[in-house]
Amino acid sequence: MQNIGIGRRTALAGGAALAGVSLIRPREARAAKALTVVLESEVTILDPHVITATITRTFGLHVFDMLFAMNEKGEIKPQMVDTYEVSPDKLSWSFVLRDGLKWHDGAAVTAEDCVASLKRWSVRDPLGKMLMADTETLEAKDPKTIRLVLKQPFPLLLDVLGKPNAPLPVMMPARLAATPADQRIGEPIGSGPFRFLKSEWRPGNAMVLERNPDYVPRKEAPDFLAGGKDVKIDQLVLRVMPDQSTGANALIAGEIDYMQYLPFDMLPILEAEKKVKLMGLGGIHQFQGNFRLNHAFPPFDNPAVRKVLWKLVDQDATLTAIGVPENYRAKNCPSFWMCGTPFTTDAGAGVAKVDLAAAKAELAASGYKGEPVVILEVAGSISQTASRVLVQNMRDVGFVVEQQPRDWPTVLARRAKKEGWSMFPVYSNGTDMYSPLTHFYVAATCNDFPGWSCDNRIPELLKAFTRAATLEERKKIAADIQVISYELVPALMWGQFTIPAGYRTELKGLIQSSYPMFWQVDR
Repeated sequence: MQNIGIGRRTALAGGAALAGVSLIRPREARAAKALTVVLESEVTILDPHVITATITRTFGLHVFDMLFAMNEKGEIKPQMVDTYEVSPDKLSWSFVLRDGLKWHDGAAVTAEDCVASLKRWSVRDPLGKMLMADTETLEAKDPKTIRLVLKQPFPLLLDVLGKPNAPLPVMMPARLAATPADQRIGEPIGSGPFRFLKSEWRPGNAMVLERNPDYVPRKEAPDFLAGGKDVKIDQLVLRVMPDQSTGANALIAGEIDYMQYLPFDMLPILEAEKKVKLMGLGGIHQFQGNFRLNHAFPPFDNPAVRKVLWKLVDQDATLTAIGVPENYRAKNCPSFWMCGTPFTTDAGAGVAKVDLAAAKAELAASGYKGEPVVILEVAGSISQTASRVLVQNMRDVGFVVEQQPRDWPTVLARRAKKEGWSMFPVYSNGTDMYSPLTHFYVAATCNDFPGWSCDNRIPELLKAFTRAATLEERKKIAADIQVISYELVPALMWGQFTIPAGYRTELKGLIQSSYPMFWQVDR
């Protein structure tokens, strides 16, 4: 899930603005092939199986690896797998691992490791749960062969094994995969192109990943998350820099090489910089903002109160308040599954029209007792700005609202509890939100997932979606799920938009994606 947002304070490039980056080593003092980047937030959770946070996904994609991976066209391609076979009845699958796969501790990757990893991941992931419910047996046939036997055909099997959505189905040694799914692994040992340097980790300051010398890239050209991952740098330094304007000025000054999220109000300055290049992508690389509601705590345990909010969320006003330029936004997108994607639909969206007078009348008739709506906000983020726009409308129609700005780790901890909060604003990659199977707040329906929304019709429709043989069938089911979702209100969309990344023009080979990927980049 879930990007925490970027600040909007503007500071011109200058000595005062750069004071906050004094901890960054001068370029001449860095390793010859080091790359210093500022990502959306600090990496604090190093276990890709236990959380949907996108910063943990980014970490996981560099340190761990997956059996399959998605390319730019949305196709699923083998990654750790060399070859695979499926029986004519689509029930028996056999996956053979590539030669030369090693864990970062030097041990060989085995099929037994991968079986244990899939079983652990599936406990926390809604798609993994569906797959395991349809699985008869999952076992290691020999050190390099995984055998999976289904109870019934599961047409989206490869899509699940290669999904780019958190929690990622990454592979880890069996001894780590033995860690209960509700606990974090003790050390992040993967088989990916980078390895974590625990000795260089300075929480609150920087994390260092180094090139994995034992990694054997695939021979295919890199293609989004698929293909060869040929690391050309020695070290990747993840700098912690919560103030986004300071980060942008550090990029301008050449103190950092890449910044994942640029502040909108500094785009004109950055666009004029000859040594900085912006990367702003559309379609599935855009983001969807959401307000996630807590159905387990008043007042949003009341369906009638939840439905009032559809008349209060103004996407255009929200994106304007955040400062998103017109060319970086989609206008009033009604689709849970993103606009401009295969499952785009307006089914059920008739209730989502801003109307304060009607909302006030509905709230008065809903049984709302004046309970405070406690909003967990990430301080200084664009999602906090989105919250402010909604809060004003909520107060205007009679809601009592209590805003609680916190840092992202605190929000993650607070949202895990069923009491004490009502909603939180957040935004997520389009690759997470374009399908009912991956949309955090729909795919997790009736699962133990923060927000605890449940309508038993949705899990059954999700199963039907996985078994549908054609895209047209899946489109119809996606529309049916959206109609129910508008009734259930697991979340409310506050806008679809692009946040440009920025990088120094001297970098070569940087993969163009909303996902930060550094295995091909060189300088």
